Amino acid sequence: MTTMPNPDDAEPEAPFAEPWQAEAFALATALVEAGVVSRTDWAQALGAEIRRDPALPGEEAGAAYWRQWLAALDRLLAERGLVAPAEAAERTDAWRDAYLRTPHGQPVDLEKGRRQAGR
Repeated sequence: MTTMPNPDDAEPEAPFAEPWQAEAFALATALVEAGVVSRTDWAQALGAEIRRDPALPGEEAGAAYWRQWLAALDRLLAERGLVAPAEAAERTDAWRDAYLRTPHGQPVDLEKGRRQAGR
């Protein structure tokens, strides 16, 4: 006799695939809660980004969504004058460098990455 799986026994699905997604979500939420960005402005910016840059061929839907989420966040921050596009690009490069210099399983250290890159 076969038994039906019990949904209560299933592991709950994590809301975020990566920690940075939770951080990006928290940042956008904090901007809305602080009144820097309205809920309507956020929804319109994200929707515009999804239309402007849809999923790439072969790109998973979740990866496309979070790429679009970050682009909308970057655009809003630049439009509000909170982060200059050049500063955002520099910070992105610094994080990428630090990530690539971080041994697997270790937390990314932006300052260590800057020192190793000679910045």
